Amino acid sequence: MAQFAKPENALKRAEELINVGQKQAALQALHDLITSKRYRAWQKTLEKIMFKYVELCVDMRRGRFAKDGLIQYRIVCQQVNVSSLEEVIKHFMQLSTERAEQARSQAQALEDALDVEDLEADKRPEDLMLSYVSGEKGKDRSDRELVTPWFKFLWETYRTVLEILRNNSKLEALYAMTAHRAFQFCKQYKRTTEFRRLCEIIRNHLANLNKYRDQRDRPDLTAPESLQLYLDTRVEQLKIATDLALWQEAFRSVEDIHGLMTMVKKSPKPSLMVVYYAKLTEIFWVADSHLYHAYAWLKLFTLQKSYNKNLTQKDLQLIASSVLLAALSVTPYDHKHGASHLELENEKERNLRMASLIGFTPDPKRENRELLSRTALLSELASKGVMTCVSQEVKDLYNLLEHEFLPLDLASKVQPLLTKISKLGGKLSSASSVPEVQLSQYIPALEKLTTLRVLQQVSQVYQSMKIEMLSKMIPFFEFSVVEKISVDAVKYNFFAVKVDHRKGAVIFGNEDIESDKVSVHLAVLADSLNKARILMYPPIKKQSKLGDSLYGLADIVDKEHKRLLARKSIIEKRKEEHERQMLEMEREEESKRLKQQKITEEAERKRLATESTRREEQRIRREIEERELQEAQALLLESEKRNKKKKRTVLEGDKVTKQTLIELALSEQLKERQEMEKKLQKLAKTMDYMERAKREEEAPLIDQAFQQRLVEEKILHEHEQLKEIELSRQHHAGDLQEKNRLSRMLDNKIIFQERIVSHREAEYSRLKKEREDRINQVVASRKREREIRRKLYFYLKSEEERLIKQREEEEARKREEAERKKREEAERKAKLDEIAEKQRQRERELEEKERQRREALLGGRTPDSPTRPAELVRPSEPVPAPAAAAAAAAAPASSSSGKYVPRHLRERGGAGASAANPPEPERSDRWPRTEDRPPPQSNERWGRSDDRRPSFGGGSRLPSSSSTWSSSRRG
Repeated sequence: MAQFAKPENALKRAEELINVGQKQAALQALHDLITSKRYRAWQKTLEKIMFKYVELCVDMRRGRFAKDGLIQYRIVCQQVNVSSLEEVIKHFMQLSTERAEQARSQAQALEDALDVEDLEADKRPEDLMLSYVSGEKGKDRSDRELVTPWFKFLWETYRTVLEILRNNSKLEALYAMTAHRAFQFCKQYKRTTEFRRLCEIIRNHLANLNKYRDQRDRPDLTAPESLQLYLDTRVEQLKIATDLALWQEAFRSVEDIHGLMTMVKKSPKPSLMVVYYAKLTEIFWVADSHLYHAYAWLKLFTLQKSYNKNLTQKDLQLIASSVLLAALSVTPYDHKHGASHLELENEKERNLRMASLIGFTPDPKRENRELLSRTALLSELASKGVMTCVSQEVKDLYNLLEHEFLPLDLASKVQPLLTKISKLGGKLSSASSVPEVQLSQYIPALEKLTTLRVLQQVSQVYQSMKIEMLSKMIPFFEFSVVEKISVDAVKYNFFAVKVDHRKGAVIFGNEDIESDKVSVHLAVLADSLNKARILMYPPIKKQSKLGDSLYGLADIVDKEHKRLLARKSIIEKRKEEHERQMLEMEREEESKRLKQQKITEEAERKRLATESTRREEQRIRREIEERELQEAQALLLESEKRNKKKKRTVLEGDKVTKQTLIELALSEQLKERQEMEKKLQKLAKTMDYMERAKREEEAPLIDQAFQQRLVEEKILHEHEQLKEIELSRQHHAGDLQEKNRLSRMLDNKIIFQERIVSHREAEYSRLKKEREDRINQVVASRKREREIRRKLYFYLKSEEERLIKQREEEEARKREEAERKKREEAERKAKLDEIAEKQRQRERELEEKERQRREALLGGRTPDSPTRPAELVRPSEPVPAPAAAAAAAAAPASSSSGKYVPRHLRERGGAGASAANPPEPERSDRWPRTEDRPPPQSNERWGRSDDRRPSFGGGSRLPSSSSTWSSSRRG
């Protein structure tokens, strides 16, 4: 990086490099100077450097260098001299435009020359070969080689300048001027793609302006000048969009203007609003939105009539006629019949949006369907005085189509009026902002409206009509077109008509019993018949009349009401089912469409990314090759200029390759370097000889001059020393005189000094004492504060320890209480388990004793003399004393011990008991006596499973033994 002491040096160096053909080096030198931090103060030289810099950038098509340099220059002169930046940018754009125009003219001249060179041959042989090889025509090839690079550079220039000037309050005018020039570039060369990108760039700049509100030097949109510049830019954008037939971009421009007006909340100038509504009329007419087109014409008429005082009567009549014809062109029926709830909501939102764009404020109390409608528009035209300004032909047409009922003659009377209206129109005067009005554009829509009116009026008079007669009544269209128009009107319930081609007739009306027309006739007929019946049979009494008329009416009304409710519920269910199915179908179609769109966008994005990557690689490769070729040519030219040789014819395009140029340039450099080394060696030897001879000659002269200088300096030294001694003596004498003069004041000086010192010592002592007292007070107060804080800390700490100790004691108490409860619960559970175990042990002992007793009873009985079981003893008989005593002794022993008794001990105890209590002696008879048997009720009572009472004998239960004995007897 070259460093220059002054900017002028860099400019001179750049001009020298340009003169020798090294433009790249000159551009780099200027770029280093501009981007350096040393030269951040603006001066006139920097402006000259920037002019030269942008010239080099344009000449070499280096847009990136130009952008970097302009950004740095904006930083330098933004706060000091903004006009300098404007001049540089204007010069930059002017150069780019001139080079693009020059390339275009060169391409045109080349094409003209190719066309005129040989008048007999269609194409030259080389052109034919080139077309077969490249597949391109001569003009396309010349445009691609000459025009396209410069147009790309011009477009890049506009983008660079807009990016540099964006969102800066000091550069608003230049930004608007650049945007206008970019719009004109897109319009002049029909660059639709670049125009869309330019609109998006400007839209993003405004969005960033609203997003980053704390930006430095941010434009204030509330200022009238700034708002006017931004609105003028958007209006110019709207004009160019309509001129290029980019209607979607034009509508987005309209939304931008409306959003800007909404954001600032200020009404723009009427002249600007006239252009706004004029372009809206074109957009809505192209979009077939005749209703919004008519409303836009109404706003345009209101503005022209209110603010344009120079408007002629003829121009006002043409505009008013356009307004009325636009309103008549709207179809006389809406599209809400049969629409779903979702479509109605979308239409509602669309109406609100369009109303805000056109400038109508919606009334929340009114229905939105009444806000923008044909009926409301026609009534508003009458109220605002439009009817008084229209021409007579248009007024007659309006009366015929809207107020007259002529089913047979309507079309024949409308046709001559349409012929006259089609001839009206033309260019308006210069006082109007609308350039031209043509009423002939409304003729097709008016013919369609006439057809609809004829069909509507005929359907009210006739039930059927021949197709030939109807075709004669409507001379505008063929019957196929009339049929299409009628199908659309029937679809939206404007009238009812059927076409029977087999009979060649058109049937009007709907013969359904539930149609509106038939139901009205039936109601009228019913009223007439009722009146006739009353006249024929007048009522005698009021009572009888009520009785006759109300006889059975309640049942009929009830049945009819139920039937209607059922029918209504069925219709509602069908409607809901149909809407649900339609919504599902729409949802599925939307999901499929979105999925397909996503796949298509992804494929397109991948293709564009691959294509852009390939193009970028090709561009980089081509730039590298061009740069290497230019460098090689520059080296070769430089070497030839230095050698002062005649320029060689090596730069002939494709005959010389890049490698050849590089090798040739390197060989030339090598030769030049060798010759330079030889010259330097010869020159060094010559300089050595000359230097040696010069020193031999000047040695005695230098010695002589040195001796002479020593003598002169010695004389000068002595003279200066004498002069200094004399001055010192004079100074000493003067000082002695001054001392003698001031010595008489010495006593007064000492007295004054002592008084000052004593006064200052007293003051110092007082201040020192005050300071010590103040320090002692501060120390004492701080000591008291420390003591208070220490006591407070001690109190808080002791209180905290007490609370912690209390909480720990409480927790320990709770833990001990819980453990005690657990122990008590465990002891209680153990006691319950022990009692249960004892109970089970006693039951087992009783069962064992009973089993042993049963075995003993069964084992001691013989077939001849069966022993009577003890269970059959009646309760009234006394129990033997030995057995009762043994049982009583066994029971307390088993219950009082409370310990587990092993089975062998229980068996041993049972055997002893049975031995101690021998069985009762057997009875002599086999069967017991009747009086000895137990009664049945006692057996039933004893046979209950829940009877736990002990038996009389050995503790066994009577029911078990009784059932056992009975079963053994049966067996």
